[in-house]
Amino acid sequence: MKPKIFIDGEHGTTGLQITQRLGARSDLDMLSIPQAERRNPDMRRQMLNEADIAILCLPDDAARESVSMLDGNNSTRVIDTSTANRVNPDWAYGFAEMDAQQADRIANARFVANPGCYPTGAIGLIRPLVQAGLLPSDYPISVNAVSGYTGGGKQMIAQMEDASAPDHIAAPHFLYGLTLTHKHVAELQLHGMLSRRPIFSPSVGRFAQGMIVQVPLHLSELNGDLSVGDLHAALDAHYAGQDIVEVVPLAVSAKLGRLDPTELNDTNRMKLFVFGAKDTGQANLVALLDNLGKGASGAAVQNMDLMLGKAA
Repeated sequence: MKPKIFIDGEHGTTGLQITQRLGARSDLDMLSIPQAERRNPDMRRQMLNEADIAILCLPDDAARESVSMLDGNNSTRVIDTSTANRVNPDWAYGFAEMDAQQADRIANARFVANPGCYPTGAIGLIRPLVQAGLLPSDYPISVNAVSGYTGGGKQMIAQMEDASAPDHIAAPHFLYGLTLTHKHVAELQLHGMLSRRPIFSPSVGRFAQGMIVQVPLHLSELNGDLSVGDLHAALDAHYAGQDIVEVVPLAVSAKLGRLDPTELNDTNRMKLFVFGAKDTGQANLVALLDNLGKGASGAAVQNMDLMLGKAA
């Protein structure tokens, strides 16, 4: 019997992407609510309780409501793409490459919290260095990032693309999260294994998909007399054998004159780079990913496959 998959919120940006990614698969039985009935609580409850895996593509409060609709059901497993449960210890964090055991935790979990797009890049760069003892957990981390505007959902897509909209955004690039209280900070700190609150400065560019996340470091503030090569070696060792996360060789990075945030669009991959030189005393760690791929829908599909015992 095919596993039954229900996407609660399938008509939103993330839900549509997941639906498209699963559309050609014959190994799944997709449950669906017509768009006109998407707010029908009885129909949602029925689908949630019939599903083997429910993927929640909803705002935080609506995602919590969906979990409450499981009616004592102990069989439906849940992937939540909202921020509601990313620091909840009862939920497995859905970044499979984060630790050697994380894919198994996801595979065996009933509840999985899909990571945020920005934190996926930042945690992917930071956590391996903390675990390796190179990056102090109390280092004053700054994360600077730019995303395609699809990360803001349907409302921002309309603001960017519809010049006649009263709240149209005409800027080619804009900074937000100016109070440094973005909802991703708690997730980034916890799963980045940081004891000190990081500074997170997100921005949006006039391109639909794609993302660059940067973590600049002063080598003199790290543990030991470290070089850019040492940082690269630690990342390379952490992700050895992975086919989704790629640590780009230093020799390749050194020849690059620029990075395109859209390079990995429509893929589930993530590239990690280490730039800098010891004589400057500085390094810049960079993650490149599709904010709708490894940063959202692609990660949800990867987690679903792990939970179903399929190769991710």
